[in-house]
Amino acid sequence: MRRPHWPSTLSPARFGLRWMTPTMEVPLCGHATLASAHTLFDELGVEAPALAFDTQSGALGVRRAGGRLEMDFPADRPRRIEAPAGLAEALGAQPVEVWAGRFLVAVLTHEDEVRGLKPDLAALQSISSAATQGLGNVGVAALAAPGGGYDVVDRFFAPGSGIPEDPATGGLHCSLGPLFADKLGKPLLRFYQAYPDRGGDIEAEVAGDRVLLRGQAVTVAESRLRL
Repeated sequence: MRRPHWPSTLSPARFGLRWMTPTMEVPLCGHATLASAHTLFDELGVEAPALAFDTQSGALGVRRAGGRLEMDFPADRPRRIEAPAGLAEALGAQPVEVWAGRFLVAVLTHEDEVRGLKPDLAALQSISSAATQGLGNVGVAALAAPGGGYDVVDRFFAPGSGIPEDPATGGLHCSLGPLFADKLGKPLLRFYQAYPDRGGDIEAEVAGDRVLLRGQAVTVAESRLRL
């Protein structure tokens, strides 16, 4: 079991972090954590081998890993459940497996099914909320087609958090990492989150009760607020 070691509570490399969607505060957000670490490292010049963030999900760590950033998150191992009534109709595709953790996860047969989904978001929110006792968000995934450079292709619909579809979701891969690591028999996996016209590359490595998520961040805009 991996036990992370991050900057202490008195370290200048330790920060508090919270995440807000347009409608609420959420307990975990991967791409905003990545962006925060990128800003601290590359824009504000924090000189430390690693950063620690105190959050609703506990202490999260981020360190440089080659040309990428590696985030250390808690694993959320889902349990397999029967497909809830109406899920296939709400998705517009028939799941071959359904899993529940913090989110509902539907596994489809083909990558093309995942890419082509146009779900009924209101119905998905109701079905997922009842199945997980959560907000009503749904991840959908399938094994990638051979030769595509990925192991798994996925998407994340988050109407319960005020986001119709999220382009890159670290929290989802805290569930998909353990799920597909068990399926494929290897701890290191390459995911492609297939948000239309703006996908996200995410590498996930399962390490005991943690999932290490690796990706890149780029500054695309900056502004100055005068008070």
